[in-house]
Amino acid sequence: MTQCSSLAEVREHIDRLDRRIVPLLAERAGYVAQAAGFKPDKAAVVDTDRIEQIVLKVRHLANEEGMDPDLIEHIYRAMIEAYIVFEAKEYTRLHAEG
Repeated sequence: MTQCSSLAEVREHIDRLDRRIVPLLAERAGYVAQAAGFKPDKAAVVDTDRIEQIVLKVRHLANEEGMDPDLIEHIYRAMIEAYIVFEAKEYTRLHAEG
């Protein structure tokens, strides 16, 4: 990580990272959309066991990176919740079509 000398420089680096993060989130959304097609019913969109597996995994990854695992857990739980809403809509769309 670069040591910044101004707020403007900090923001430039954040913007650079956002340009990398958004395409990854879009790719993740594509897989979430595919998952909706494999779920037997809309209730299966929320898989509590899988959510907890993901949270444990990313907390471990955060520790490996020297990052606060609580922050990463909070981010991931919010992200997962957003993807659940997206997947539920996708499930409804897919099953209404076919």
